[in-house]
Amino acid sequence: MLDELHRIRLRGGDPGVEIAVLDFGGCGPAALLHHATGFCAALWAPVAERLTERFRVFAMDARGHGDSGKPPPPEAYRWDAFGRDVEAVASQLTDAHGPLALGVGHSFGGTALTLAEAARPGLFERLVLVDPVVLPADPEMRSTFGGANPMAEGARRRRWEWESRAAARTRWAERPAFAAWTQRALDLYAAEGLEERADGSVTLKCPPEVEASIFENASSVDPMLHAHRLRASVVVLWAHDGNFSREHFEEFVRPMSNGSVRALDAGHLVLMEEPDLLVEELLGPA
Repeated sequence: MLDELHRIRLRGGDPGVEIAVLDFGGCGPAALLHHATGFCAALWAPVAERLTERFRVFAMDARGHGDSGKPPPPEAYRWDAFGRDVEAVASQLTDAHGPLALGVGHSFGGTALTLAEAARPGLFERLVLVDPVVLPADPEMRSTFGGANPMAEGARRRRWEWESRAAARTRWAERPAFAAWTQRALDLYAAEGLEERADGSVTLKCPPEVEASIFENASSVDPMLHAHRLRASVVVLWAHDGNFSREHFEEFVRPMSNGSVRALDAGHLVLMEEPDLLVEELLGPA
């Protein structure tokens, strides 16, 4: 589905880890997009194609996802590792294409961008964090996202192989979790989120054990502690029907030199459900 795109592989943040990157092309300064846990760079296509009006757009597969390297879990999936990968990819893109004017991260992708910018302030000129995973200080609430938790257990139980891409897509379309996805998002996930075996059967490119390890390692970092280090202009897009309160994100941006929160009338999976809302936030009304 995206075969016409230029696909590149860049050095990750740890030895031996390669990161797959989709180059959507475009004119203008560089922009880097990062997906949510369990998904892949290709799901950014409806947004990335519009951003090419103003930016040279790249989207990366996180380690353990898509076509990127898959080191063995669990230690390789501590969240600081994802920050190192973003920093490494961003640095290489900067060397080749000039400073990164924009970084956009969805869910844990937003957290990864935050960690990279905190490690190297000024790596991005502007960050847009789409309902990022910023765990609250409350230990009880943090335990919902870290350690042995229902999200990790659910990931391990998730079906991850089907007899064909068509069968997987049909199955997803029947499930409530995918009910609000656009048809194109389903098509992109079936085309790019699945690995085909020799017999035509397919498996998820993000294995259940990798996804579970990411959920279990979510409390391995505290983005709140790094917020004051960010030099980029930061906008947090709070999904009204997402996982966190607006007040929580207001607390997150308070120490930043230039941070703000804006509301989205959407759920946490806004990228797959209402991508036009993100385009409007990033480019303004059509």
